[in-house]
Amino acid sequence: MPNPQDEARAALLAAGQLPDAEIDLAAVALQLARIDAPEADWQAASATLSELAQAAVAAAAADQEADAGDAERRRLVLAEVIGTRFGFRGDTEDYENPANANLIRVVERRRGLPVALGIIWLHAAEAAGWAAYGVDFPGHFLLAVEGGRGQALIDVFAGGTGLQAPDLRALIKRIEGERAELRPGLVRLMDKRAVLLRLQNNIKLRRLRAQDLAGALACAEDMLRLAPDQALLWREAGLMNQRLDRIGAALSCLERSLELEPEGPAASRTRMVVEELRHRLN
Repeated sequence: MPNPQDEARAALLAAGQLPDAEIDLAAVALQLARIDAPEADWQAASATLSELAQAAVAAAAADQEADAGDAERRRLVLAEVIGTRFGFRGDTEDYENPANANLIRVVERRRGLPVALGIIWLHAAEAAGWAAYGVDFPGHFLLAVEGGRGQALIDVFAGGTGLQAPDLRALIKRIEGERAELRPGLVRLMDKRAVLLRLQNNIKLRRLRAQDLAGALACAEDMLRLAPDQALLWREAGLMNQRLDRIGAALSCLERSLELEPEGPAASRTRMVVEELRHRLN
């Protein structure tokens, strides 16, 4: 019988070769979740997400304003399907629970982190034929749904609440302090890989906080299967291998990071580590 984690990692490798636009966001997130929880029923979760997508298609077709391109109406349609009908919401009671970053568990529990819920929203929006993107707002994942009449910014963790400039200003103050203000570049649209990497980064950080360095490294390696050209990830994997005293693997990862990003302060620091590790091998 095939190992579910091996199957999932093969799927990640295949996705890693695709152009970003061709990645099936929810399908890849489910494979990442299989690796994290191989005993979980990923096929049942997939069926639920297919049902949700069909509901989004029907609701979109029934709303003339949303169909005509009103971004705010699109937000309301998605909020009704995802939040009201299917019951997905942010986990405000047990935010740090690792299950909140595993899409299978999120589907089972109807609770999750902002980025996990965002993947469900993006899945539904794509099914409806609407352009939508993750938004890398500092400290809090948001969503943008496009329309012919503008863009709706959405806090999916808060049930799909729409955000205007005063709301964003209040949010940045809550995250960065009362002296923080809105500034150019705060609302950065993310591609699909970036959304998936942000999801996995939550798992990696939780493993690091739990002193599970080997588990964090395994998570970083899965991220690299999906995004093999990320120099930062290669550096992180190299440094984790170093801490685990896996010198050969550490050198291989760090040297790959330098191939991808040979210049800059991070590259200079990496070269120093590489030289130190080479001396240890001699």
